[in-house]
Amino acid sequence: MGAIAEHSAGLHRFNSEQYERMIDAGVFGPDDRLELLDGEVVEMAPQKSRHATAVRLLERALEKAFGTGFDIRAQLPLRISEQSEPEPDIAVVAGSPRDYRDAHPETALLVVEVSETTRTYDRGRKLAAYARAGIPEYWILDVLAETLEVCRRPLGEDYAERHILKAGESVSPEAAPTATIAVADLLP
Repeated sequence: MGAIAEHSAGLHRFNSEQYERMIDAGVFGPDDRLELLDGEVVEMAPQKSRHATAVRLLERALEKAFGTGFDIRAQLPLRISEQSEPEPDIAVVAGSPRDYRDAHPETALLVVEVSETTRTYDRGRKLAAYARAGIPEYWILDVLAETLEVCRRPLGEDYAERHILKAGESVSPEAAPTATIAVADLLP
């Protein structure tokens, strides 16, 4: 249990256990908005009003679409590897909240990021991390372009299937195929 998992030209990489120990030790304050991605502690962008509204709309739509037996987690940790513990805007995981009392979920059926000021990050590093982790479906809700990018079938660091839907279109999550969600209902 060394203090540093990897050292490379001034960049320290941490694993999930080290990151959580730093949190427990108070290295980061309660108002710090951070996540661990590929061993790096990354500062998350502050939430603007449109972003927060979109997260709430997604929560409601996905709770209705998935029903019982699934936990719709908003901005909570998802431990997708030893070096990555992102906090996606929404993660749909199997089970109930108490199933994750002692450990964060390690996978999700669907992950959604709301993109306003983080478009490059969400389509780049985040997409690659979720694909590597085998997350079967990843959505990027772009509140500026008013589109929903649907990524399915992880393949390496990308997704084999990617579609961009506009406000007049709808989507059915792969894990809840009988549910239909209007893209317009997700937009603030």
